[in-house]
Amino acid sequence: MAQEPYAGLATTFDTVAESYARIRPGYPGRLFADLAASTGLSSAGTRVLEVGTGTGQATRGLLDRGWSVVTLEPGRELAAVARRVLAERGDVDVVVSPFERWEAGDRRPFDLVFAATSWHWLDPRVAYRRAAELLRPAGHLAIVATEHVSPPGGDDFFQQVERVYDEVGMGDGQGGPKPPEAIAAPDVDAIVDSGLFAQPVVHRYVWSRDYTVEEYLELISTYSGHIAASSWQRRTLFTGIRELVAARPSGTVRKHYLNMLQIARRLD
Repeated sequence: MAQEPYAGLATTFDTVAESYARIRPGYPGRLFADLAASTGLSSAGTRVLEVGTGTGQATRGLLDRGWSVVTLEPGRELAAVARRVLAERGDVDVVVSPFERWEAGDRRPFDLVFAATSWHWLDPRVAYRRAAELLRPAGHLAIVATEHVSPPGGDDFFQQVERVYDEVGMGDGQGGPKPPEAIAAPDVDAIVDSGLFAQPVVHRYVWSRDYTVEEYLELISTYSGHIAASSWQRRTLFTGIRELVAARPSGTVRKHYLNMLQIARRLD
């Protein structure tokens, strides 16, 4: 199954904001506990700048720590849904702006710059420098990368469905998702090479969620590559997926996720 292309597709999510809020998964609670422990940030007075709100999937975990969050989302529809979803959950300001061009004004420097499954959309020539500028001395950058994986005993649906992706020209030639141990944390080298941050600490989380066929089709309909696909590709792909899932006794698909939390302290 094709990975999401990075260039030129970031704005597609804004066209499916309600589905994005309804079906996109959140993040394990222990990820935010590890984030707090590794950074030494307590709830009192902690100030977070989140890069890429989406519809608040990760923002909720930050607010649950009692932290104050400014969260940047370039998509107006996504931001509107996020404001609704996050209302009354804590001290949060959802700002419609791309990270690279956002101006903090008279805001104090942040304790943490945090990005969950969004950093790969940014220009690395700008993003690391911008993060360092917005952090207080010894503040932290935390980047969560997310991959679809296939651990031992994982659902073989994702190998079976490759033929359908190949049929519509959306295959990636990899034969399905990789085992989690085969995937390295993707941003570690770039963080260090920026010269602005210390060697990152990495935490890894593998977990799964079961989807009915309708839930799964709504999920993949929020992926940028699937949004950008032609009507023929989507129709053929969805028909093939329906047939595969209908033949399963469970009538469901189990998808395994790998979240990699990469935390680095600003060098001063």
